[in-house]
Amino acid sequence: MTIRAYLPLTLALLAEQHAQGEFLATDEVVVATEDDEEAEYDALMTAAESSAALVSGPGRRVVVVAELDKAPEPGWTIPLKRVVAVHADTEDGADPDDDLGWFATQEIPYLI
Repeated sequence: MTIRAYLPLTLALLAEQHAQGEFLATDEVVVATEDDEEAEYDALMTAAESSAALVSGPGRRVVVVAELDKAPEPGWTIPLKRVVAVHADTEDGADPDDDLGWFATQEIPYLI
C-alpha cells in the first residue's frame, strides 16, 4: 500500500527543490488519512492552506504530491521519481477558495 504525501511549497521552493531532484518533507507535510478521494482532497486543501501561509505577497499556492511506502518524517528528502503530480494556482494572487490546477511532473519546468 502506498501513502500519498502532500508537500506545501511556493514557486521559488518548487524551482529550487526540483533543480536538486528531491523535495524536503517539513513539519507541514500532510498525509491523506484514508485511501479515498475525499481524504485525499482534504489533505490537498490542508497543504494548500499551509502553502498560502508560505507565500509572502502575491504568489501561488503549490502542493507537490508524492506516493511513498510510508509516511514521511520532517527532514526526509523525497526523490523526484516519487512525485506523481503538482497542484498549483494558475495565476498569482488567485482566490484561496479556488481549486488548484493539476500539473504532471514533466510540466514542472513550465510551471516554474
